[in-house]
Amino acid sequence: MAAGFHEVRFPLRLSLATSGGPLRRTDIVDLTNGREARNARWRNSRRVYDAGSGLRSLDDLYAVVAFFEARGGALNGFRFRDPLDARSCGPGQAISPFDQVIGTGDGETSEFRLAKTYGDAGGEWRRDISKPVAGTVRVAIDGAALPIAGFACDPATGLVAIDEEYIPSTGALVQAGFEFDVPVRFDTDRIEVNIEAFRAGRIPTIPLTEIMP
Repeated sequence: MAAGFHEVRFPLRLSLATSGGPLRRTDIVDLTNGREARNARWRNSRRVYDAGSGLRSLDDLYAVVAFFEARGGALNGFRFRDPLDARSCGPGQAISPFDQVIGTGDGETSEFRLAKTYGDAGGEWRRDISKPVAGTVRVAIDGAALPIAGFACDPATGLVAIDEEYIPSTGALVQAGFEFDVPVRFDTDRIEVNIEAFRAGRIPTIPLTEIMP
């Protein structure tokens, strides 16, 4: 059976106690002069999570096992909602079509990829968004929000197709706001269930790792 990606989300109620966040790989070499040389092994960060903490009902434990079996363990990817970072804006803020710059018009291009930029005065990093939540995407061109009928967004790829009537002119900023999931897979082929109390138990660890779907 070949690996693939299933357009389903890990149940939200089972991810409330999730821990985790971005992971980067950096090579650090100590030099003879006391300085150090640093080199990024990965161009981009990768999210890793553990959704296993917390006492759960037997129904929830069964839901985890069923979801794991339906994915074939680590074989197939799926959607996961990051409890901290799942919007084009910050936590507690309302999504706006002006949240993120996703491209600049040239008078011809009609397709743009959703992205989120993290940055400050010292630098920035642009993260491609490939799994937006259907129905949440809003788009603006040159400071004006587009009507919903003026564009389409593929929730499986994060590509925004702008209607011919609204193709951005040269130099026009294309912006977007959205909710998104993280494409992940189980980082294990084993789920261990401990029954600790009447009608309740625990799965000590459910490691998840971000993938390119």
